[in-house]
Amino acid sequence: VLTLLHGLFCMNSFFLSVCLDVSAQEQPELFLKKLQQCCFLFDFLDTLSDLKMKEYKRSTLNELVDYVTLSRGYLTEQTYPEVVKMVSCNIFRTLPPSDSNEFDPEEDEPTLEASWPHLQLIYEFFIRFLESQEFQPSVAKKYIDQKFVLQLLELFDSEDPRERDCLKTVLHRIYGKFLGLRAFIRKQINNIFLCFVYETEHFSGVAELLEILGSIINGFALPLKAEHKQFLVKVLLPLHTVRSLSLFHAQLAYCIVQFLEKDPTLTEPVSVPCLLKFWPKTCSQKEVMFLGELEEILDVIEPTQFVKIQELLFKQIARCVSSPHFQVAERALYYWNNEYIMSLIEENSSVILPIMFASLYRISKEHWNPAISALIYNVLKAFMEMNSALFDELAANYKSDRQRERKKDKERDDLWRKLEELELRRGIQNKIVQRLHVSILFSRKEVPWDFGICAHPAIKDVLCEDPVATTYLFFFFFGPL
Repeated sequence: VLTLLHGLFCMNSFFLSVCLDVSAQEQPELFLKKLQQCCFLFDFLDTLSDLKMKEYKRSTLNELVDYVTLSRGYLTEQTYPEVVKMVSCNIFRTLPPSDSNEFDPEEDEPTLEASWPHLQLIYEFFIRFLESQEFQPSVAKKYIDQKFVLQLLELFDSEDPRERDCLKTVLHRIYGKFLGLRAFIRKQINNIFLCFVYETEHFSGVAELLEILGSIINGFALPLKAEHKQFLVKVLLPLHTVRSLSLFHAQLAYCIVQFLEKDPTLTEPVSVPCLLKFWPKTCSQKEVMFLGELEEILDVIEPTQFVKIQELLFKQIARCVSSPHFQVAERALYYWNNEYIMSLIEENSSVILPIMFASLYRISKEHWNPAISALIYNVLKAFMEMNSALFDELAANYKSDRQRERKKDKERDDLWRKLEELELRRGIQNKIVQRLHVSILFSRKEVPWDFGICAHPAIKDVLCEDPVATTYLFFFFFGPL
């Protein structure tokens, strides 16, 4: 079989040059033969096997790419099944298992596909095929169906970023040309994300799928369907909870912003409250990402929606400003460098300034990083210029509150000191009482007793406060009453 295939490749190795010279009627037939020829697969894990045949196939694939790009009239109805068959034979395969416990996408190099010299050309050929002016979706839909799309989506789990980039283009072209597959594609992407969030937390192509979704969301008609709003709430927003957020956060934030640009009313009841709900508690890197995403949301928010979320939002920003991690505090303070956000803050300074003032004033004097202190001084200065009367009132209230707190702290310290002294005193008394109790259990001869101990101040207190101890002492020294 290999010998026969080798002969086929050799016989057709000059297909393109012959094809340009043959009549237009013969070109489609030669094209189909080339497609059939390229269905044979080679083992690229063995780098020394079938080198000539691999090169023949690579050359043939190059010829097919050029032919699809340059020729006209080649897309007959018989061509579609052969193209889909050739593409399916080459790209659809079982991906090697990935040990998610050991592989760190941020640190480790991905495993590159060994057969990429051929796969790259096949993807390029298929993209040119889909983009051709002669391409007819009504004919192709018989072969590019739900099963084909499902297998295509499974390939997004490939570790090779080059393949995922090609798959992104292919899926985007299919979504654009096959209207009947759009709902199915969205549903399957939903399923992939739900499985990723709630089950595996491992899928290599999340960023690429989100990039496709960004353009899909941009094309949604208004008003948004309930299905699309559910997708935002149940699928997109929970993606913020996964550990590998940094790998796809930029694409995710873009999708969220696209939704809010389409329907600004989603800001107050859905997006910002959910984002604050998922706010990271122990990961400063994720906090910085969340702050960046919030700024992107504020860049497109309408003033009427901003008023509804400002209190909830700036309470979180105040906590971030107070963070001992300087990158978190710095990212939060950079909001005051954004002109649009500054205009929103200025319009609502009477609400925002009381929320932020205490944190800003305290951190300006206590933060360990001088750069953060300098940024805070700039923010305080901006607030003072916005509303000087309110600023002075808050400053006076803050100082009086601090004085009351210091007074309470002093009273609390004094109380604890008295309690410690009382505890120490009672400890001494308890030891003396224990000695008295033990002495009674023994005869006078066995345990000598110093009557002068009664003159001790602690003993006097015991005699005054503990009637049982007094009775014991009388019984010990004077006998029963």
